[in-house]
Amino acid sequence: MALPDLIEIMPLGSAPLDANVTMPGSKSITNRALILAVLAEGTVELNGALWSEDTQIMVDALRALGFKVDVAPDAAEASNRTIRVTGLGGRIPNMGTTEAPLEIFVGNAGTAARFLGALVCLGDGAVQLHGVERMHERPQEELFRALRRLGYRIDSPNNRLPAMFHGGGAREASCTVSLNESSQFATALLQVAPRGQWYVDLSGANLDHAPYVRMTQEMMAAFPHNGGSFAIEPDASSGSFFWGINIFRERVEVANWPVTGWQIDAQFTRFLSLPAEISRATDLGDSIMTAIVLAPLTGREVTFTNLGRLRVQECERVQALRTELTKCGARVIEEGDTLRIGPGDLHGAEIETYHDHRMAMCFATLGLAVGGVRLRKPSCVKKTFPNFFQKLATELGVEIRDASGAVLAGDDLFAA
Repeated sequence: MALPDLIEIMPLGSAPLDANVTMPGSKSITNRALILAVLAEGTVELNGALWSEDTQIMVDALRALGFKVDVAPDAAEASNRTIRVTGLGGRIPNMGTTEAPLEIFVGNAGTAARFLGALVCLGDGAVQLHGVERMHERPQEELFRALRRLGYRIDSPNNRLPAMFHGGGAREASCTVSLNESSQFATALLQVAPRGQWYVDLSGANLDHAPYVRMTQEMMAAFPHNGGSFAIEPDASSGSFFWGINIFRERVEVANWPVTGWQIDAQFTRFLSLPAEISRATDLGDSIMTAIVLAPLTGREVTFTNLGRLRVQECERVQALRTELTKCGARVIEEGDTLRIGPGDLHGAEIETYHDHRMAMCFATLGLAVGGVRLRKPSCVKKTFPNFFQKLATELGVEIRDASGAVLAGDDLFAA
């Protein structure tokens, strides 16, 4: 059985909570590690790697490029895998031709689309990257501009996907890249730069304000580039949905909470008593969405700033958050890239998820406090957290029903 197209999240009962929940591996770290592993010399074993739609897309792409990637179950977490990658030191085994390029599907995985675009430039031949309609709308121009400055040919009529990348191998060259639209452009270039012999200048970068670039640099410093093992820490963005319950109830904890400082969302635990203002630029990454959706429960106004990047991700998230929170009775004011969230007479509603995993999980968490929250197309959580609803049911005792009112359990709650 598959997860139904409409589910209802039942609020938590009055019984005390005392849960310590395990999280799947970090998507951001897993997909970076997969790229670094194929660039390494020798075999790298990735432990605790996330196994979700985005990481499966990356694994499938690397296999299509000719890399040996072996995947085995992880006994500690159902949505993790142990992945063994044979790195070739910058050589790309399999490429197409200009007349018949190797076709690679990247879905709506921004990390795959951006990271692979830089990687395949090391090859000899041509690769066509394409994805779902939303991925074809998302920004790519800054990456294409930088790769062209390095001397590579990228064919795209509108500087978006679908696009054809013509490899040219390593070449000593330099480029600049802006972080304004997405830090993934800089990460794509930085990861490949040592093998490509590129010098990458981060235009206008203040690394205190670029946490995902800092993650990349620190990962590269710690990675076993000559083979070995590398541990993927739990996903802090996913953990925010469970920590967030403590904003209105106690006590839920997330096991093995990251301590490296690589994930900005590991700071979410500092924001459980929501301050008057939170910034997407300096305070939180994607987990700011969790804080936004739960802010109406605080009984006071909370302002969220610097939300521009949310507009160009899996959906136009600023609009989506405003629209769906307003449906639930919250007071939401959108001014530029700022949302001001005030309390309201909260009630349930049918929530459009916009095929966005984080929209589905944010509003599922709200449904634990507010009755009548129903989610459309909840299987979108497979992008980063396919067993999310199973964890709600088994580890927190949450009741989840289908459109007929039947209680769902087991495999019926898995997003495949």
